[in-house]
Amino acid sequence: MPKEKSCGAVVFRKDREIEYLLLQYEAGHWDLVKGHGKRGERETETVLRELEEETGIVDAWFIPEFREEIHYFFRRRGSTVYKEVVYYLMETRKREVLLSDEHIGYQWLPFERAIRTITFKNSRDVVKKAQRHLKAEVPPGG
Repeated sequence: MPKEKSCGAVVFRKDREIEYLLLQYEAGHWDLVKGHGKRGERETETVLRELEEETGIVDAWFIPEFREEIHYFFRRRGSTVYKEVVYYLMETRKREVLLSDEHIGYQWLPFERAIRTITFKNSRDVVKKAQRHLKAEVPPGG
């Protein structure tokens, strides 16, 4: 069975509240930034490259101690493919997004709306974990 690995990011910004970046793919679904690594590239290098390629964002940083893996199967040209995606959590101050030709839209959405908008359950689960991670980092009274 063919296997694939991608790396991606739950990208957020803080305005009055935390907003998550969602991308709309050509097939119509809403999901997170992600893509295949290149030979010799570390996971975090893939994430930074994909973030820039898919959104134009270069001013972003990793939030420590967040790395989530999801696994699923999909069909391509009659065969089943096993897919692993590793997600990191990243913050940016940028609002403007320059979409690649892989995408047809984007939205910055607060948590509840992001969860309702993301197409796939496994991606919704990653964003829920990211939200819990961020809420755990807030100092008392902050």
